[in-house]
Amino acid sequence: MANYGQHDPTTGLPERVMDFLKSLDTIVKTAIDEKVDMVIFAGDTYRDRSPQPTFQREWGRRIMKLSQAGIPTLLVTGNHDISPAQMRAHAMQEFETLEPPFIHVLSAPKLYGPDELDGTQVQVIALPWITRSAVVAQAQNNERAADDPSVTIESILTAIVEDAISRLDPELPTILTAHASVAGAKFGNEQTIKIGKDVILQPAFVCNPRFDYVALGHIHKYQDLNEGGYPPVIYPGSIERVDFGEINEDKGFVIADVQKGKTTYERRVLATRRFIDLKARLEEGDDVMEKIMSTLPPAEDAAGAIVRMTLDYPKDLETHIDEKQLRERMKNAFEFFLVKNSRTQARSRLDVNDATASMPPIELMNLYWKEHNFSEESRETLGRLANHIISDVSGGVDD
Repeated sequence: MANYGQHDPTTGLPERVMDFLKSLDTIVKTAIDEKVDMVIFAGDTYRDRSPQPTFQREWGRRIMKLSQAGIPTLLVTGNHDISPAQMRAHAMQEFETLEPPFIHVLSAPKLYGPDELDGTQVQVIALPWITRSAVVAQAQNNERAADDPSVTIESILTAIVEDAISRLDPELPTILTAHASVAGAKFGNEQTIKIGKDVILQPAFVCNPRFDYVALGHIHKYQDLNEGGYPPVIYPGSIERVDFGEINEDKGFVIADVQKGKTTYERRVLATRRFIDLKARLEEGDDVMEKIMSTLPPAEDAAGAIVRMTLDYPKDLETHIDEKQLRERMKNAFEFFLVKNSRTQARSRLDVNDATASMPPIELMNLYWKEHNFSEESRETLGRLANHIISDVSGGVDD
């Protein structure tokens, strides 16, 4: 992701991309130093399936370190890695085409055994992102396909997994890795959810006790969907904060000790860039800049952080906001965003002789509705409803 910051003059890379690469470097180094048996990347390498060649180069360098260390690495294709159109290449196609040692691209549902995983004594059921177009194409030749693509997708995946389970070696531990949403999983506040687009797996689908570990991708927020149960069902989350919706989330990766019937796991937290989200609401009569400046953290505390300040204020105070002064205060931040939300205050203007204190509630409300441009029909409807409520509260019988 390159949505904040500038380009690094030495590498030419966006500085935020370098943040992600720093986290990836930590993961790769940990895998090599601790001599792990396998690495699973559960999808979404880039922002889209047409990444810049420079980004591909940096990703490839790190994946090839795992290859050179002799660590089997499984790359599952996610929704950001593939095209919705059939027969288009995906974002990790070069690894599938060139087949570097120990690197395996999982771009189709399949059961992998030790012979296909460089001798690693484990079996892996892979479920990469499934597109609706692929399901629709398959459904055209399937008389039993449901009208709803979601039902068809779930039916197809269930059949694939049941067939894989029937062929499992009972002596080996089993991992399910999938790039999908699971019902009940929590999304980050600002993560895009395309209603009607996701493949939604049911909890029973992934919590099958025949699995010893479930490695999931797609959702940015870390969570164990079967906490206290077996098997562990883990979304490790993104390796850096993607947006302000993830401001309160630690980012990390998971190391699992996968054994038949007794898997355990450990989460490692990464050192990631801080996000700071500030809000200030101004009112008439406020010392505008004093109030805003008092909301900002000390300059040294904001150093290196991505800072967002949201101001809510009456439109009349617009000219009192000194952006230059604010940006000078936040000059050591990695990036400073100022979001200005002005509001226009509608006021009821009454004649001096009007005794507002003695006006009936309905008249006051009707005055409010007029000032806010409610239609006559709406005012009549609201008036009737208000009369009912006032009558109930007062114990009267007015209609």
